[in-house]
Amino acid sequence: MTATKPTQELSDAGVSIWLDDLNREHIVSGGLQKLIEEKNVVGVTTNPTIFAAALARGESYSGQVAALAAAGAEAAEAVLEITARDVAAACDIFRPVYDASNGFDGRVSLEVDPGLAHDTQATIEQAKALHAKVDRENVLVKIPATAEGLEAITETIAAGISVNVTLIFSIERYREVIDAYLAGLEQAGQAGLDLSRIHSVASFFVSRLDTEIDSRLTAIGTGEALALKSQSGVANARLAYGVYEKAFSTARARRLLEAGANRQRLLWASTGVKDPSVPDTLYVVELAAPGTVNTMPAKTLEATFDHGVVRGNTIAGSYAESARILDAVAAAGVSLADVTGLLEKEGIEKFAVSWDELCGTVSAALAQHRQVAGTGADPLPAAAATAGRLPSGKVHIDGPKEGA
Repeated sequence: MTATKPTQELSDAGVSIWLDDLNREHIVSGGLQKLIEEKNVVGVTTNPTIFAAALARGESYSGQVAALAAAGAEAAEAVLEITARDVAAACDIFRPVYDASNGFDGRVSLEVDPGLAHDTQATIEQAKALHAKVDRENVLVKIPATAEGLEAITETIAAGISVNVTLIFSIERYREVIDAYLAGLEQAGQAGLDLSRIHSVASFFVSRLDTEIDSRLTAIGTGEALALKSQSGVANARLAYGVYEKAFSTARARRLLEAGANRQRLLWASTGVKDPSVPDTLYVVELAAPGTVNTMPAKTLEATFDHGVVRGNTIAGSYAESARILDAVAAAGVSLADVTGLLEKEGIEKFAVSWDELCGTVSAALAQHRQVAGTGADPLPAAAATAGRLPSGKVHIDGPKEGA
């Protein structure tokens, strides 16, 4: 009898494994399909950093970039076309998983421009435009959990669009995200929409919290402080799961669930370890619980598949100890509120930089193809790359489907 692989054991424990990576080579080569068949991958998440890396090294994009250059596309429009094609193609690959799981898995995420993170109305408009452009039932539109993003989450859910709420670091903000989701469901129900077709995940970031808190504990330098390193991320996430359990047991949530609505599942993000002294599967095996999603970078997925030790539900019964750890971190002199506020700000800024890099890469490629084709068109200036935001109200959403 063949031993069960850790990824299968993780799935059996109720954890959905999503890959935190997407590129066209992986799509066309069959590599993504192979991960579904062999390593229990049932979804994909993307972000500007992932697409920037894919475009920078991917020859698979050359033909589409050439066509976009010939059509006179600007950088922002080309980025939309390129990323939407990849996401649509991945959605098609995952469609059987989507159907088999009644819409919970088989999902592929596409993020709104992070430069709009503090602009509620522009985020709403672009979320709708991205959803229409990809034109697949199993796409998730990613919206950052900024204060301004909360209303955008509600309005997008109310429109019947499934949402991946990203960049959640604090328990307090997570509670607000749940409230925004439930409010959106209530509005969708009042509008007569089928609540069973609306899904959402709340992406709670883990390793980034440890990185920042550990640096502060190291600076404090006491034995008590150093003994707390590499524990805050898991403790914070486990307490978030406790919030999830309570929030979807309230009378308000039960009314919606009875009307056909779905729970907004917790998704563990930032699960690649940053500290080489801790196990490389730390944020996978220590956060296993029913109804969760773990989106893993390729390296973390491989580590889990190779040597992950899955022990079933590792969150149950952990709340008191998790609270004790965070209380001890605070007593050592580290403000969790200060850390999570900083991480949200830095997260938006980092994705915005990656977005600009993505636009810059595409801008340079368009210019190169135009020169090669001898069109006489001037290369896009560098400013077009750094200012290359997706136009919230000017996105072309018609035309043939891409990636079908």
